[in-house]
Amino acid sequence: MDEPKEDTTWISEKLPSKVDNPEVTSTDTTVTSSSGSDRLKPKLKKREVWGKKIDFLLACVGFSVGLGNVWRFPFLCYRNGGGAFLIPYFIAVVVCGIPCFFLEVCLGQFMAQGGVSAWKITPLFQGIGFASAIIVFLLNCEYNIISSWSLYYLFSSFTAVLPWSHGNNEWNSENCTNLYKTNPVNSTISLLANVTADVEDVISNLSKKLCDPVTEFWERKVLNLSSGVDHPGAIKWDLALCLLLAWIIVYFCIWKGIKSSGKVMYFTATSPYIFMLILLIRGVTLDGAELGLKYYLLPDWSKLRDPQVWVDAGTQIVFTYSLALGTLTALGSYNKFHHNAFRDSIIFSCINSFTSLLAGLVIFSVLGFMAKRQGVSIADVAESGPGLAFIAYPEAVAQMPAAPFWSVLFFVMILLLGLDSQFVGVEGFVTAIVDYFPNQLRRGKRREIFIGCVCIFCFFIGLSMVTEGGMYVFQLFDYYAASRIVLVMTFFECVVVAYIYGVNRFYDNLQMMFGYKLSPFMSRLMKVMKYMWAIFTPLFSMIIFIVGAISYSELDYKRKSLTYQYPSWAIGVGWILALSSVIWVPIVFIVRLLQTPGTLRERFVITTMPRLQRHQIREGEDMSKICVIDDEGEIESHIATSSNTEPTLLSYSMEYEKFLQKDSNV
Repeated sequence: MDEPKEDTTWISEKLPSKVDNPEVTSTDTTVTSSSGSDRLKPKLKKREVWGKKIDFLLACVGFSVGLGNVWRFPFLCYRNGGGAFLIPYFIAVVVCGIPCFFLEVCLGQFMAQGGVSAWKITPLFQGIGFASAIIVFLLNCEYNIISSWSLYYLFSSFTAVLPWSHGNNEWNSENCTNLYKTNPVNSTISLLANVTADVEDVISNLSKKLCDPVTEFWERKVLNLSSGVDHPGAIKWDLALCLLLAWIIVYFCIWKGIKSSGKVMYFTATSPYIFMLILLIRGVTLDGAELGLKYYLLPDWSKLRDPQVWVDAGTQIVFTYSLALGTLTALGSYNKFHHNAFRDSIIFSCINSFTSLLAGLVIFSVLGFMAKRQGVSIADVAESGPGLAFIAYPEAVAQMPAAPFWSVLFFVMILLLGLDSQFVGVEGFVTAIVDYFPNQLRRGKRREIFIGCVCIFCFFIGLSMVTEGGMYVFQLFDYYAASRIVLVMTFFECVVVAYIYGVNRFYDNLQMMFGYKLSPFMSRLMKVMKYMWAIFTPLFSMIIFIVGAISYSELDYKRKSLTYQYPSWAIGVGWILALSSVIWVPIVFIVRLLQTPGTLRERFVITTMPRLQRHQIREGEDMSKICVIDDEGEIESHIATSSNTEPTLLSYSMEYEKFLQKDSNV
C-alpha cells in the first residue's frame, strides 16, 4: 500500500465509535439511544448468523438440489447423448455454475444483506436485486404446487392397492384398459375376433379406446384437466387443501428465522439421499434395469455437434444451482464475515453433480424395467418434469411387489426435495425485503407476520394452479417466469461486479474475508475466478441465451394423448411474466440517474459508488471512490468532487490504523 501523504485528509469527528468485531454488520447491532426523541425509536432485532458452519452448506444443498436434479437431468442426459452429455454439463459447471454460485454467496457474505440490499456495491444496478426477488417470488408461487401434488399422491398411496394400478375406479373412462394385467396384443386379437368391421377401422378405433389408468388418475382424478387454459373451471378443493398444508409446513419451518430452518435442514436436506439409495438398490435389482442404464449412460458423441445440447447443459446448471434468484446471496449473508465460502462452493458443486447422476441411475433403472415389461423402447416411457414424477414412475411402481410401500417411499422423497427448496426460496425472498426495509420489518413480531402474509399471498396465487385448468397456468409459470431469463441475470451480475465495482476490488474484499485461511492451491483457484467473472462466465451465459433464443419455440403442453397449443394471449401473459423481473434492471438504472444531480458523467460516478461500512473497506482503498455508511445504512461522508484527487483516509479504517502503527513505531 502506498504510504499516506502529509496532506491526507482525515475524517474523524463524524464517525461513531469503532466496531470492535468486524463480523457485526449494519443490522447486527440493536438500535439504542438515551437522548431526545431517539428514546422512542424502536429497537431493531439483531441479524442472525448460522449456528454452525455446516448449516449454510445444508441450506444451499436443500435449496438448489431438488426436483431439477431428479426429473430433468436424467431425461436431458438420455436425450442429449447419454454419457456424452456429461462433457458440456461439466464444462458448464466449471465456467458458469461454480463462479456464479461463489460470486452470489460471497456478495451476500461481504455485504451481510439480502438479494436486493447487497447490490449497494453499485446502487445504479440495484435493479438486479429487484429482478431476482421477483423471479424467486414467482417461483415460490409455482413450486409449492408440486408439493401439493406430492402430498396428494402420498395420501393416495396408503392403501392395499394403488388406485392408479387398475382401471376400475369411478374416474376411469368406460373403455380404460389396464396395459399390465391384459396384454395389449392379446386384447387386440380378442377384439378383432368379436367385430365384423374392417380391420383397419378396428385398429384405429382400438388405438383411441386404449387408455392408461395411471394417466387417467393424473389427468381425470388429480387434475380433473379441462380442455385448455381458457377454461379454468372450478377449484379442486382436495388439491387446494394439500396446497394449504404445504404452505403451513413452509411457514412453520421458517417463521423463527434461520436458527429454526437450519435445524429442519438437517433432516430435509439429507434424508432424500437415504430414500434415493433405497430406491436405487430396488431399481437395479429389477428385470430390465440394465436396459435403462444403458440408454442413460451410453455416449452418443455425435450429439455434441448439436447446439441445443450445450443450451440444455447451460440452462440445467443455472436451474439446479439456483443462480440469479437472490436466495444464494441471502444464505451467504447469514455467514460470519470470515467464513470460507470458497470451500463450500466446491463441496456444493460436487454434491449437486453427484445428486444428478445418482437420480439418473434411480430413474432409468426403473424405466428400463417398465420398458422391458411393456415390450417397448425406452423412448416410449422416458419423460421429464411432472410426467416423470406423476406418470412414468408411478406406472413403474404399480408393477412392483409391495407397490404401496415403494410409492410412499418415492413420494416422501419428492415431497422433501420440494419442501426444502420451497422454504429456503421463501426465506430468500423474505430476507431481501426485510433487509431493504429493516426499520419497518425487523422489530417485534413484524417479520413473522410478514412471512405469514407472503405465504398467504402465494397460496392465493397458487389457487389458480389447482383449478381444472390449473396445469396450463403452472406450465406458463414454469416456462416463462424463471427459465432462460436467468441467463441474462447471471450475465449482468458478472459484468457489474467485474467492470463497474471492479474485479480486483472484489477479489481484495474476498482476501479480507477469508484469504488467509486458504491453502496456496485454493488461493490459485480463487484467482482463476477473477478471469471467470470478467470474461468466461458472462460470455458463456450470453452465448447460451442467444442460442436458446434462436431455437425458441412457443410453449405447448405435451399430454400422452395429444399436444395442447397455447393461444396467443396466453403466450403474451407468459412474456409478461418473463419481463416482469428483468425490466427492473433498466427501470432502476434510469430512475437513479434521473434522481441524481450533475452531469451525466457525474451522475454515473455517484450512482456507482459502493456504499460500504468501515470494516468492509479494503487496505489501500481510494476513499474518494466510495460512500461510507453507518450502522443504519445512512451515508456518513464521501468525497465525490473531481477536484479532489488525493485519497481520503477514513478514521478507524485499515489505512488509518496502519498510519498510527507506523507513527508509534517512529
